[in-house]
Amino acid sequence: MQDIKLEEKYSDKKKKNLNLISFIDKHISNTSRFAINECGSYLEFLGDRDLNNKKLLKSNFCKNRFCPMCSWRKTKKDTMQLSILMEYLKKEFGYEFIFLTLTAPNVPGEKLNDEIKDFNESFLRLAKRKEFVKINKGYVRKLEITYNKKENTYHPHFHVIIAVNKSYFKNKDYLSKKKFLELWKECKRDNAINQVDVRKIDVSDKKSISEIAKYGAKDSDYTVSQEVFDMFYKALKSKKLITYNGIFKEILELYKQGDLDYLKEIDTNYYEFLISHTWNFDKNEYNLFAFKELSEEYKIKYNKKLIEEFDID
Repeated sequence: MQDIKLEEKYSDKKKKNLNLISFIDKHISNTSRFAINECGSYLEFLGDRDLNNKKLLKSNFCKNRFCPMCSWRKTKKDTMQLSILMEYLKKEFGYEFIFLTLTAPNVPGEKLNDEIKDFNESFLRLAKRKEFVKINKGYVRKLEITYNKKENTYHPHFHVIIAVNKSYFKNKDYLSKKKFLELWKECKRDNAINQVDVRKIDVSDKKSISEIAKYGAKDSDYTVSQEVFDMFYKALKSKKLITYNGIFKEILELYKQGDLDYLKEIDTNYYEFLISHTWNFDKNEYNLFAFKELSEEYKIKYNKKLIEEFDID
């Protein structure tokens, strides 16, 4: 059997996944514990002739929202989804986009839940303001929480992508950074807020789009200690982290139905091999399990497909 190494990113995520168990253990059932432990322990890839390009075909992911492996994969898929929604809105409606970040001073752990509730209520007030209504054609809003280890405080904040008319940047309804700050302070009812961030973004700005798509907290933050994890778990469990509004909500249904698949890229790699890896719990690493050439039937089945089509949940 060939000596084929798996990319380090998968090993890194699997190790973080196993580290999570000690923190989340008291919050979950035996069934969930087993699912997290086994998450990503089997990975099956398609590989091209030189094995320089691989595509994930099958695995046994746990889908727990705190799992580093699953949140990483979900971020990749959600980034692609949001990029396609934005591309469609730009092509079909001529919309442009602004990226808005809304913050407030950090809070201690015991106030985190109330602060998240207040953020949601404050944003609803903002969304109803006439200045916002005039420009908004639809938005995607994401809650993110970071942790300040030095101060032992938590920083919930919103990332928002807003679809606006192309004329927005040159008309009287344009909202400057200063105006957004003024509106947010009023809606949040907190004069201690001293900054917001707002800027124009394009559909090619994957970094900004991934800020919306990524999970609500970094595993490096919530695995600092058991106390910190418990705070994050209580704050994020069962909460809706991403919200689609207006035109974004409407076309999300088109995306789910496959009506926007024509905007997805075709994978130009030609896959010839099936490669399987299993996690060695004793050595804490992936081992090659199987390597074989695809039959002609499966080469036809698996090639010339949409990118990430086989990145199966």
